[in-house]
Order: sequence, then structure tokens, then C-alpha cells
Amino acid sequence: MRIYGILLTMRKPFKIFTRKDKKIVMENFVSLSTLQAINYLLPILILPYLFRALGPEKFGLIAFAQAFVQYFMIITDYGFSLSATRQISLCRLKKDKVCRIFSSVMAVKFILAIASLLLLLLVIYFVPKFKKDWLVYALSFGAVLGNTLFPVWFFQGREKMVYITSINAIGGLIYAVCIFIFINGPDDYLYVPLLTSVFALLNGVIALFIAFRKFELKFILNGYADIQQEFIKGWNIFVSVVAINAYTATRIFAVGLLTNNTITGFYSIAERIANFIQTFPLDSLSQAVYPRINKIFAKSRHKAEVLMHKIQDSVTLVYFIILAAVFSISGLIVKIACGQNYPEVILALRLLLISVFFVVANAFRVQFLLVSGRPQLYSKLHIYAAIAGLPLIFILIGYFSYMGAAISTVIIEAGIVLFTIKLLKS
Repeated sequence: MRIYGILLTMRKPFKIFTRKDKKIVMENFVSLSTLQAINYLLPILILPYLFRALGPEKFGLIAFAQAFVQYFMIITDYGFSLSATRQISLCRLKKDKVCRIFSSVMAVKFILAIASLLLLLLVIYFVPKFKKDWLVYALSFGAVLGNTLFPVWFFQGREKMVYITSINAIGGLIYAVCIFIFINGPDDYLYVPLLTSVFALLNGVIALFIAFRKFELKFILNGYADIQQEFIKGWNIFVSVVAINAYTATRIFAVGLLTNNTITGFYSIAERIANFIQTFPLDSLSQAVYPRINKIFAKSRHKAEVLMHKIQDSVTLVYFIILAAVFSISGLIVKIACGQNYPEVILALRLLLISVFFVVANAFRVQFLLVSGRPQLYSKLHIYAAIAGLPLIFILIGYFSYMGAAISTVIIEAGIVLFTIKLLKS
């Protein structure tokens, strides 16, 4: 009966949405889906070439560097993908207020980027593992600066994701071509972080130009109080994002610390494939719906909650079918992605697919904690998951090598689902 009800839900249009609402959400969903496809599909398409050209060891080193740099992206994002998006969404017609928010958020991001750069230099200088390959990490940091410049949160708040798609589509295609041109062997490994950083910076600059030109933005030199306010508004979400990445981005990083570059290369391929399946097109739908469901909640909590459950049930059912199919052909997928069958990659991928199901089955429920104005609960949920999950990751990797990372992921994500359901009922 439950599945039948879900199928009926999928057949019926969401009456809570007006025709205009549905049109906007669908346009943004298509734009974001295209962006996600480019961001994840292109790297997966060039994986076989990169893996063969660089070899497992250099490939693993690059994957480890990218996982390390991801922490600095988290710092500079500071939760603005949700907090600032929500602010822009609610005051989009108030030009002066939008300019003040935009200026304050960018000021905070620049401050955090400078702090991140200083922290990177300290780590490179004092930690032997990083000092040995310092140039890889230094070149990789350019992606952080590019991410700082790119105001994705602003375009999402204005529900104009088409600009994000256009910029990244063109940049992504040129990036892929450059990879094939410049990467010909293990000695060319430094070109990978260099090209990634160059295109990230170019995309960021172009995105800023479009934001100022198309939306007539003006950079306002706000006072300390305005900047401090943005720090405060984004704090709970930032803590949550840090906590989330403590048990997500840390997996590759921990495998790299406790094993070697070759094993890290094997595990990182499995995780990249699983991440693509998890995020595409789920992230696109989530980001497209988020601004609109906030507006619906402002008028009626009940309608917003009903809509959330309808979307969540439908997405869960669809992904269950997709994941079952992917699980059965995981060997073929790995062979296509890596050029040959690697049993280590296949086993890790199948375990990670189980964790993907738990993430998908909870995506809109956990987002609703923010929509309903309970960022503290959202934050606590992920803090507790990090407190329990972070040591679990290191312990299981210590016992089971890279497989420990996959096993710990399944346990953590299952626990988050149970606690989220409990929180929403409270």
C-alpha cells in the first residue's frame, strides 16, 4: 500500500505549487542537472585516461591533495550555500538590501580565503608528508580561490541557475580537452591541479562579472556589524557542514594518511562513482526546490511539510530502483571507468551504494530542518554524527584498510536517517 501511495503521488501534480512555481523549479532543476552532469560526468569520462597516464600512485596523490583542499573550500563557503541563498531568496526585490548582503558575504569569504591560505602554508612548512609534495598542494589551492569568487549562492537565491550552468559547462568542456592535451604520463601530474585551479579562477571571475552586470550589483563597503552579522547567520550551517565533511571528505583523506597513494587511488575512484550517482540529479533537485519551499513554508508550514514528504517518497522510490540496477552492473561500471576490473574498487563501490541509499532517503527530510527554522537541530544532528563517525572511520580503516572507510560510511548514514526521523516527529 505504501508503494502504491507513492506511485499515486508521482502521478499527481503538486497542487501546492502554482504553474509559475513549477516552471521556475523545473528550469532551475534542468540547469543544475546539466551543471551536475558536467561537474561529475566529465571527470568520470576522463578517469580511465588519467588513471592510465598517471598510474595509481600519482592518481592517488592528486586525489589526496584534492581531499585536503576540500577542507579549505568548506571554510570559505561557510554555509552560505544555504544561509545566504535563503536571504537572497526572501529579499530579491529589495536591491539595496541584496547589495548589502552580497557585499558582506563576499567580504567574509575573502577573509576566510586569506586565513585558509595562511593555514595551508603552515601545514606545508611544518608537516613532512605535505612538505614533500608541497607544489601539488599549492597548485591545488587555486580551486579554493576560484570557489570563493564564484557566487553560486547568489544565483541560487535569485533562482537563475542557468548562469551557473553556462559558465561551468563551457569551462568544464575546455578543461577536459586540456587534460587530454597536457597529461601524457606520470611526469605531467602537476598539470592536473594547475589546470583545475586555472579554470576555477576563470569561472569565478566570469561569474562575478555576470552577477554585477546582469543584476546591477554594487559592492558596498559595509561596517564591522554587517560582516559580523553574516558570520552569525552562517555559523550553525557552517558547523553542520564542517561536521558533515568530518565524516565525508575525511574518508579519502584518512585513507591517504593511513595507507598509501595507490590504495587511495583505488578507493577514490569508487567514491567518485558513488558520489556521482548520489548527487546527480539529487543535488540539482534539492537546490532547485529549496528557495521555493522556503517561500511556501512562510505562508503555510503544513503545505510545505506535505510537499517535502511527497518529494522525499518519490525520490526514494526512484533511487531504490536505480541503485539496485547499478549494484548489479558495478563490475562493468568499474571496468569502463578504470580501464580494467579492480576487485578492490568494485567491493568498495557496492558498499558505498548502500550508504547512497540512506543519504537519498533522508535528503529532503534533513533539509526541512533548515526550512522550518531549526538550524540548531540541523547542526546538532551532524555534530553528533561527526563525533561518533570520525573516530569510527579511522578505527575501521586501521583494521580493514580502505574497506573500513566504506563500512563506516554505511553505519554513519543509517544512523543519521534514524535520528532525522526522530527529530522531525518531536
